[in-house]
Amino acid sequence: MADRIETLKRRIRAARGQIPADLVLKGGSVVNLFSGKSQESDVAIFDGVIVGFGLEYHGKDEVDVSGKWISPGFIDGHLHIESSMLSPSNLAAALLPHGTTTIVADPHEIANVMGLVGIDYMLRDSRSIPFDIFFMAPSCVPATHLETSGATLDASDLRGLMEEPRILGLAEVMNFPGVLAGDPQVLEKILLFRNRVVDGHCPMLGGYDLQAYLSAGIGSDHESTDPGEALEKMENGMMVMIREGTSARNLDDLLPLVNEKNSGRFCFVSDDLHAEDIQMRGHLDFVLRKAVRSGLDPITAIRLATVNPASFFGLKQRGAIAPGYRADIVVLNDLNEFDVASVYKDGRLVVQDGELIDFSRNPSDLRVDQHKPLKIAHLSPEHFRIPHPGGRARVIELVPGQITTRTRYEKVESVNGFVKTDVGGDLLKLSVVERHKGSGNIGLGLVHGFGLNEGAIASSVAHDSHNVIVIGVSDEEICRAVEAVRDMGGGLAVVRGNNTPLATTPLEIGGLMSNRPLGSVVESLRVVKSAASDLGCQCEEPFMALSFLALPVIPELKLTDKGLVDVNRFEIVPLFVDD
Repeated sequence: MADRIETLKRRIRAARGQIPADLVLKGGSVVNLFSGKSQESDVAIFDGVIVGFGLEYHGKDEVDVSGKWISPGFIDGHLHIESSMLSPSNLAAALLPHGTTTIVADPHEIANVMGLVGIDYMLRDSRSIPFDIFFMAPSCVPATHLETSGATLDASDLRGLMEEPRILGLAEVMNFPGVLAGDPQVLEKILLFRNRVVDGHCPMLGGYDLQAYLSAGIGSDHESTDPGEALEKMENGMMVMIREGTSARNLDDLLPLVNEKNSGRFCFVSDDLHAEDIQMRGHLDFVLRKAVRSGLDPITAIRLATVNPASFFGLKQRGAIAPGYRADIVVLNDLNEFDVASVYKDGRLVVQDGELIDFSRNPSDLRVDQHKPLKIAHLSPEHFRIPHPGGRARVIELVPGQITTRTRYEKVESVNGFVKTDVGGDLLKLSVVERHKGSGNIGLGLVHGFGLNEGAIASSVAHDSHNVIVIGVSDEEICRAVEAVRDMGGGLAVVRGNNTPLATTPLEIGGLMSNRPLGSVVESLRVVKSAASDLGCQCEEPFMALSFLALPVIPELKLTDKGLVDVNRFEIVPLFVDD
């Protein structure tokens, strides 16, 4: 205690200008999120904390930032690390040059594959890095009873996570039908975290059902796609997370809702963000730039990426440039384009001129022991034949730019009593193969929107249980693509004919992530995407789109290893219906 008192005394003296600060950023314009203005001022930092701003500070190290803007580091309030296909530490290294210094992650994906072991890996890999990764305890493992998951986490399992200081609360409660029905298992988890943050996930929920959902203590939602839906949620007290990721992009539709009076009830999030998008467009710097170009005031935009998420998650002394706040700072060349000049984490320079210059890690935290062989029962092409009983088939239709789907009813051709794919009509076979228990479960369906002319593509990334999902033209190619994913222990594969795969991307960490850095992963992803394009695929992000076709909590029609799911009815339905 005596040492801490002495440290605090020295901080106070530095703030009063009685001793030099460790670092002073001189001559910049401070983005003041409390006044809503920017003001020219020096910023003094001592022991990793902002101790004051004014024009008379001096420091052991002084950096001239004249003509630049001093902003708090950006905070992403909802991000699934696994969707980047990067390990937590490699994702952090990729985000820092874009001004992000903190994320709140939901380790839901790795937990559905490996349970608590997977969460422990995420915590270890992100422990000793110059970047803050907080986590929410996954609420839905498994996500639903409509699929086979690799793990089950009940309230007693989650109770053990509450002692971890980086676990902030309960992650997105996707099972909103369970909340409304009073499911004891769902409610027990909510009650466990009743004094912490509870994130929501309730697409298209409104009226009394929305209010019932909120009455359980749930505070946010990132699934709003319609302005009216988002407005109702905001007016009922929710923190509306405006999502701008890879597959789901809602900023254009929701940003007009933000105004001077209600801006504290919104924040920007990514949810799912592809590694290639990080390299090509950036992270929250891209979202801020887009928001300002759409007419939002720059300081209000920064508020949605800093102090708003910090306040919602109870991250005290974060998200602003003010005395006593953590010195997570982004120096910007321009307040409209959000061009990052430098980044300071806890007062230490980590990025200069867009380049990562200091990213130390503790080697003891870098063990990658999360290999888990895919347990897939013996396969043959016959396993992917779909009997045709007559009538029309339910077909999953992709919705461009969204993770929702539509239901189509189509007459499909048959040969010898089995469904025949229709390349000309863009009607392909879709399958989900169980990979956790070797049960032999295979869900069979049809999909419209990919445009393959030949071949098959497969992936072990299939939200939320991450069984192997595959689309293709022939049963032989579909089978070969699944085998390719199995043989490399998880990843992405593109197949033509019965030959060696055209391209693969191994994902050795749970079949979800790679331990390679951003550049290497992106290059591998470009190769598999190019190979998919060579097969005629018209989808801009085929593997990301594919991964969400197994997610039975996002409307309208999805496929799991147990069969075709009508999400609105929350039940398995037959592929064919009578005319």
